Amino acid sequence: MPGRYYAYPMPIHAPRLFASDAEIIRLGEGLLACALPREDWTHEAHLAACLYLLRERPDVDVDVEIAGIISRFNESVGGVNDDSGGYHDTITRAYLAGVKLFLRAYTGGGLAERVNALLESPIGRRDWPLGFYSPELLFSVPARRDFVPPDLAPLP
Repeated sequence: MPGRYYAYPMPIHAPRLFASDAEIIRLGEGLLACALPREDWTHEAHLAACLYLLRERPDVDVDVEIAGIISRFNESVGGVNDDSGGYHDTITRAYLAGVKLFLRAYTGGGLAERVNALLESPIGRRDWPLGFYSPELLFSVPARRDFVPPDLAPLP
């Protein structure tokens, strides 16, 4: 993983951690059922739901279904998935690769412990994909619409 920090100005946010496994389950199942309040769909919730789906829902093929799952949720709370908002395929798939990498290395603990460790790791940072993508490419319309390969370094 690249170990540099980025010239692109991204504020550093302390992650909002989770107190219980039940919070993670609520996010993962709420995402699938389109039953979460829109304000609950934070950066941390995205990563928590991803980890939950990968670890606890073998019936969901995350690689195949994630675009539809998130797009349906966005629409269910009044959002749109277009060239400027909503589902972003490249960011989602970059984080999916990162969460898989994290899960290969971090095998202990319950859901909340794992998710919190993920959020506190470099992979959990909001700017993590910028270690692989230039801002111009990552925030482009083609990258939002479909996965585009990184232009700075290969994804793990």
